[in-house]
Amino acid sequence: MKAGSGDRLELRGLRVMGVHGLLAEEQVRSQPFEVDVDVDLDLRAAGASDDLGDTIDYGALVGRVSAVVAGERHQLLERVAQRIADLVLEDGRVRSVAVTVRKLRPPVPVDLATVAVRVVRP
Repeated sequence: MKAGSGDRLELRGLRVMGVHGLLAEEQVRSQPFEVDVDVDLDLRAAGASDDLGDTIDYGALVGRVSAVVAGERHQLLERVAQRIADLVLEDGRVRSVAVTVRKLRPPVPVDLATVAVRVVRP
């Protein structure tokens, strides 16, 4: 394994209100979602230079991920996760990305804390 190949930028517990779901009630009201993103990329240049230009600006990335959850409408969590993965992969430095999207109030008739989808894309 070459040096730097295990480098990762991690976003954990990003909470955003969004309108996603299959049920009619989910398509008309916002509900809370939580997103985790793991971005695999080589961080050696940023570690050496201390320059934001040599890495991914996590503040900007949080804004883009939030915009997907808050600004788009999808029926499936799988689609939300794929949209986030697609935008992360637009940066050519990214080797792979894993995205987890959690619905914090799943509409089921039992006590279920969350339901989630995780996608991994090269």
